[in-house]
Amino acid sequence: MGVSGAGKTTVGVRLAVARGVEYAEGDDFHPAANVAKMAAGTPLDDEDRAPWLDTIAEWLLAHRDSGGVVSCSALKRRYRDRLRAAAPELCLVYLEVPRAELERRLTVRTGHFMRARMLDSQLADLEPPSADEPSLTVDATGGIDAVVERIRAALADQPR
Repeated sequence: MGVSGAGKTTVGVRLAVARGVEYAEGDDFHPAANVAKMAAGTPLDDEDRAPWLDTIAEWLLAHRDSGGVVSCSALKRRYRDRLRAAAPELCLVYLEVPRAELERRLTVRTGHFMRARMLDSQLADLEPPSADEPSLTVDATGGIDAVVERIRAALADQPR
Protein backbone atom coordinates (compact mmCIF):
# COMPACT_ATOMS: atom_id res chain seq x y z
CA MET A 1 0.00 0.00 0.00
CA GLY A 2 1.01 3.59 -0.47
CA VAL A 3 0.58 6.57 -2.71
CA SER A 4 1.21 6.56 -6.42
CA GLY A 5 4.92 6.35 -7.16
CA ALA A 6 5.78 4.43 -3.99
CA GLY A 7 6.70 1.32 -5.99
CA LYS A 8 3.66 -0.85 -5.27
CA THR A 9 3.67 -2.58 -8.65
CA THR A 10 7.41 -3.17 -8.88
CA VAL A 11 7.66 -4.42 -5.30
CA GLY A 12 4.41 -6.39 -5.55
CA VAL A 13 5.45 -8.31 -8.66
CA ARG A 14 8.84 -9.22 -7.21
CA LEU A 15 7.41 -10.13 -3.82
CA ALA A 16 4.82 -12.43 -5.42
CA VAL A 17 7.58 -14.20 -7.37
CA ALA A 18 9.71 -14.52 -4.22
CA ARG A 19 6.78 -16.02 -2.30
CA GLY A 20 5.58 -18.19 -5.19
CA VAL A 21 2.09 -16.70 -5.28
CA GLU A 22 -0.12 -14.89 -7.76
CA TYR A 23 0.13 -11.12 -8.21
CA ALA A 24 -2.68 -8.71 -9.04
CA GLU A 25 -2.30 -5.08 -10.02
CA GLY A 26 -4.76 -3.00 -8.01
CA ASP A 27 -5.13 -0.45 -10.80
CA ASP A 28 -6.60 -3.18 -13.01
CA PHE A 29 -9.60 -3.40 -10.68
CA HIS A 30 -10.64 0.22 -11.25
CA PRO A 31 -13.77 0.70 -13.34
CA ALA A 32 -13.18 2.64 -16.55
CA ALA A 33 -14.92 5.69 -15.07
CA ASN A 34 -12.36 5.85 -12.25
CA VAL A 35 -9.44 5.62 -14.66
CA ALA A 36 -10.93 8.37 -16.84
CA LYS A 37 -11.49 10.55 -13.80
CA MET A 38 -7.91 10.15 -12.57
CA ALA A 39 -6.47 10.61 -16.06
CA ALA A 40 -8.35 13.91 -16.24
CA GLY A 41 -6.69 14.99 -13.00
CA THR A 42 -9.73 14.58 -10.75
CA PRO A 43 -9.12 12.76 -7.48
CA LEU A 44 -11.36 9.83 -6.61
CA ASP A 45 -13.68 10.13 -3.65
CA ASP A 46 -14.83 7.42 -1.26
CA GLU A 47 -17.87 6.66 -3.42
CA ASP A 48 -15.62 6.11 -6.46
CA ARG A 49 -13.32 3.83 -4.49
CA ALA A 50 -16.04 1.62 -2.95
CA PRO A 51 -16.61 -0.75 -5.92
CA TRP A 52 -12.87 -0.86 -6.57
CA LEU A 53 -12.17 -1.92 -2.99
CA ASP A 54 -14.96 -4.50 -3.14
CA THR A 55 -13.44 -6.05 -6.26
CA ILE A 56 -10.03 -6.21 -4.61
CA ALA A 57 -11.66 -7.77 -1.53
CA GLU A 58 -13.21 -10.43 -3.79
CA TRP A 59 -9.77 -11.20 -5.24
CA LEU A 60 -8.31 -11.50 -1.74
CA LEU A 61 -11.12 -13.85 -0.72
CA ALA A 62 -10.60 -15.98 -3.84
CA HIS A 63 -6.88 -16.27 -3.00
CA ARG A 64 -7.32 -16.90 0.71
CA ASP A 65 -6.04 -20.49 0.49
CA SER A 66 -3.39 -20.12 -2.22
CA GLY A 67 -2.10 -16.73 -1.09
CA GLY A 68 -1.33 -13.74 -3.22
CA VAL A 69 0.01 -10.23 -3.45
CA VAL A 70 -2.12 -7.36 -4.65
CA SER A 71 -0.95 -3.77 -5.00
CA CYS A 72 -3.45 -1.23 -3.75
CA SER A 73 -3.12 2.30 -2.44
CA ALA A 74 -5.42 1.61 0.56
CA LEU A 75 -4.78 5.17 1.68
CA LYS A 76 -7.36 5.37 4.45
CA ARG A 77 -7.90 3.15 7.47
CA ARG A 78 -11.53 2.57 6.48
CA TYR A 79 -10.38 1.25 3.08
CA ARG A 80 -8.03 -1.20 4.78
CA ASP A 81 -10.76 -2.20 7.22
CA ARG A 82 -13.02 -2.92 4.25
CA LEU A 83 -10.37 -5.20 2.75
CA ARG A 84 -9.77 -6.91 6.09
CA ALA A 85 -13.48 -7.64 6.42
CA ALA A 86 -13.05 -9.99 3.43
CA ALA A 87 -9.56 -11.17 4.36
CA PRO A 88 -8.97 -10.87 8.12
CA GLU A 89 -5.49 -12.36 7.78
CA LEU A 90 -4.42 -9.56 5.41
CA CYS A 91 -1.02 -8.11 6.20
CA LEU A 92 -0.36 -4.77 4.59
CA VAL A 93 3.04 -3.57 3.52
CA TYR A 94 3.20 0.23 3.56
CA LEU A 95 5.84 1.53 1.17
CA GLU A 96 7.03 4.77 2.70
CA VAL A 97 8.71 7.25 0.35
CA PRO A 98 9.50 10.95 0.93
CA ARG A 99 7.50 13.45 -1.09
CA ALA A 100 10.46 14.70 -3.13
CA GLU A 101 11.24 11.15 -4.30
CA LEU A 102 7.57 10.49 -5.10
CA GLU A 103 7.49 13.65 -7.24
CA ARG A 104 10.65 12.59 -9.05
CA ARG A 105 9.28 9.12 -9.75
CA LEU A 106 5.93 10.40 -10.98
CA THR A 107 7.59 12.98 -13.21
CA VAL A 108 9.72 10.40 -15.04
CA ARG A 109 7.05 7.68 -15.18
CA THR A 110 5.27 7.23 -18.49
CA GLY A 111 2.23 5.27 -19.57
CA HIS A 112 0.30 5.53 -16.31
CA PHE A 113 -2.96 7.40 -15.77
CA MET A 114 -1.86 8.82 -12.43
CA ARG A 115 -0.03 12.09 -12.88
CA ALA A 116 2.31 13.97 -10.54
CA ARG A 117 -0.31 16.69 -10.09
CA MET A 118 -2.49 14.14 -8.25
CA LEU A 119 0.13 13.53 -5.55
CA ASP A 120 -1.20 16.25 -3.23
CA SER A 121 -4.65 14.65 -3.08
CA GLN A 122 -3.17 11.24 -2.33
CA LEU A 123 -0.90 12.57 0.40
CA ALA A 124 -3.84 14.46 1.91
CA ASP A 125 -5.86 11.22 2.06
CA LEU A 126 -2.97 9.06 3.32
CA GLU A 127 -3.45 7.61 6.78
CA PRO A 128 -0.36 5.50 7.47
CA PRO A 129 -1.16 2.24 9.23
CA SER A 130 -1.75 2.52 12.96
CA ALA A 131 0.05 0.37 15.51
CA ASP A 132 -3.06 -1.81 15.89
CA GLU A 133 -3.16 -2.72 12.18
CA PRO A 134 -1.37 -5.87 10.99
CA SER A 135 1.15 -4.14 8.77
CA LEU A 136 4.77 -3.62 7.94
CA THR A 137 6.20 -0.20 7.13
CA VAL A 138 9.17 -0.28 4.78
CA ASP A 139 11.40 2.52 3.57
CA ALA A 140 11.00 2.06 -0.18
CA THR A 141 13.75 4.43 -1.27
CA GLY A 142 16.55 1.86 -1.40
CA GLY A 143 17.31 -0.59 -4.14
CA ILE A 144 14.32 -2.69 -5.15
CA ASP A 145 16.03 -5.98 -4.33
CA ALA A 146 16.80 -4.80 -0.78
CA VAL A 147 13.23 -3.55 -0.29
CA VAL A 148 11.75 -6.86 -1.46
CA GLU A 149 14.17 -8.86 0.68
CA ARG A 150 13.25 -6.86 3.81
CA ILE A 151 9.57 -7.55 3.15
CA ARG A 152 10.12 -11.21 2.32
CA ALA A 153 12.12 -11.76 5.49
CA ALA A 154 9.56 -9.97 7.65
CA LEU A 155 6.73 -12.04 6.15
CA ALA A 156 8.63 -15.35 6.24
CA ASP A 157 6.49 -16.68 9.07
CA GLN A 158 3.22 -15.44 7.54
CA PRO A 159 0.92 -17.74 5.56
CA ARG A 160 1.21 -17.29 1.82
